Amino acid sequence: MMNNTSYQLDELNFETQIGGLGTENDDYQIPLIDMSDFETRRSEITEQLWAAATQVGFFQLKNHDLSADEINQAFAESEKYFALDKSEKQKNQLKDGQNAGWEFMNQIRPSTGTKDQKESFQITLPNMQGCWPDESVLPGFKAKTLEFEDKAWQLGMKVLSCFADKLGFERDFFNKAHDKTKQEYQSTLRLLHYLPMPKEALDPSLWRAGAHTDFDCLTMVFQKAGQGGLQVCAGKDAKNSQSWTNVKPTDGVITCNIGDMLMRWSDDKLKSTLHRVRMPKPEESQGPRYSMAFFCQANKNVIIQGPEKKYQPISAADYLKLRINANFASTQK
Repeated sequence: MMNNTSYQLDELNFETQIGGLGTENDDYQIPLIDMSDFETRRSEITEQLWAAATQVGFFQLKNHDLSADEINQAFAESEKYFALDKSEKQKNQLKDGQNAGWEFMNQIRPSTGTKDQKESFQITLPNMQGCWPDESVLPGFKAKTLEFEDKAWQLGMKVLSCFADKLGFERDFFNKAHDKTKQEYQSTLRLLHYLPMPKEALDPSLWRAGAHTDFDCLTMVFQKAGQGGLQVCAGKDAKNSQSWTNVKPTDGVITCNIGDMLMRWSDDKLKSTLHRVRMPKPEESQGPRYSMAFFCQANKNVIIQGPEKKYQPISAADYLKLRINANFASTQK
């Protein structure tokens, strides 16, 4: 299914043309980058990140700063939240255009025009008033997820500092652009629960997450082993042929991708690559799927324009607003 809606951004209009099943190609390999001894190996790691980001747009990290215990604890808190009664989660309803709070099957991708089969809880620090579950309902949830958000931010800034080096910016350029002490902070930790799908209810027009590119600078996705479905449209001519590579979930490995915001900031040197989460196949488990994503999104007042000024300057707030309004169309009615 394709969506005939017209959007203000070229990247969104492109997504409306990508709605089919396509083919699967598991011969393609997503680069895996070892982050150990980062300060000693910074130059080597930077070159590996740059090669992956300019050629593929997707890469995976191992031996990074987040331990398996920290990631597992965050997943446990996420599952506790989504297990709450719907009436309880509705008290934390998503705030329109602010990436904060709980939503249930509200996200509509331009590629499909149908609702993603999932729910999510989004944490954007300045906008969280009234969005947290009560401490008596979910003790420790707020403190533990905020701790995880901060550690994810730190890792994201480390990766972005490597891209700053290559783009000719000051090393801390993206740290300042994603300053979490400011009210304009927009980076988001998103907890995701993809709904279980009974075999008799499988609908080929539906997706757990329709094909899209991300609209941030850098996305870091945490997956659980055995809960697959993430696919990347990577490789030469992959977009034209709609060839999709499965990203195997591995405990402790973080899957990262470049977003449209950083592609624009790099004058299109860094690639923002299409990806999606497909529905389970009939022979696969139809149970729930949990993942977490941290989106490095520049502060609202930061102006996005690359060194070569290929694109007109746009504030991060205006850019993000266009993308959120398009992807949460059902909440804007």
